[in-house]
Amino acid sequence: MSEEKQRRPVLRWAALSVLSAISSAALFGLLGLWLLLRPDGPLPDHWNPTKRLTVAAPVTIVTRFQMMRALGDVAECRAVLDQAGVAFAPMNDLEVDENCGIAGRGQLSKLANSRLNRVETRCATVLRLAMWEHHVVQPAAQDLLGTSVSSITQIGSYNCRKMRTSRGSDGRWSSHAKANAIDITGMRLADGRRLSLLKDWDGDDPEAAFLRKIWRGSCDWFRLVLGPDYNQLHADHFHLENTGWGFCR
Repeated sequence: MSEEKQRRPVLRWAALSVLSAISSAALFGLLGLWLLLRPDGPLPDHWNPTKRLTVAAPVTIVTRFQMMRALGDVAECRAVLDQAGVAFAPMNDLEVDENCGIAGRGQLSKLANSRLNRVETRCATVLRLAMWEHHVVQPAAQDLLGTSVSSITQIGSYNCRKMRTSRGSDGRWSSHAKANAIDITGMRLADGRRLSLLKDWDGDDPEAAFLRKIWRGSCDWFRLVLGPDYNQLHADHFHLENTGWGFCR
């Protein structure tokens, strides 16, 4: 018998052994994944992509996936906000025309840790705002100002109008026309201080540093952010928007 013929059974046996080992590893991997992702499994919720987003949970690589799922499902979005203690009273959807209206409509008056002057908006906008408030605004206030934020001042979310630019009205419809944005003008701190973008944005003091830090941090949670450095139209507020392509200025 030739040496080549003698090697064939050995090679066949080696190939079958490798395939068997790969199949066993894949089977055990799937079994382990199933055990981890079970509702009663050992994996913490903020690491489990099958579990609901929790606003107060630590941010992990899974958080974005959980958030996008909630943003795409109004019922899931409302459940996340309820769990976080956000006061977002449900309202019937507003249907005006193809350009204006609010899906997932409600009235927001309180985030997890701070109040707002009441505003009518959509659930997706509130969810992004809640994540920003918990993971950016409150930690920055403690780090830079030694206190917490007790209330956030806004000047509107829904407004059925065209986009405004420094050259006048734009032919395109504003993101406000579907409540996909909210404008924030300032904060009130737990120690009584009041901050506004118009008077506190510029400078080297802690208040200015705080406002700039939460502006930068808002870019992690909203898809388009415009602030006082963008143009004169935004000198007094942050424009925080759900839609867009990651523009932050």
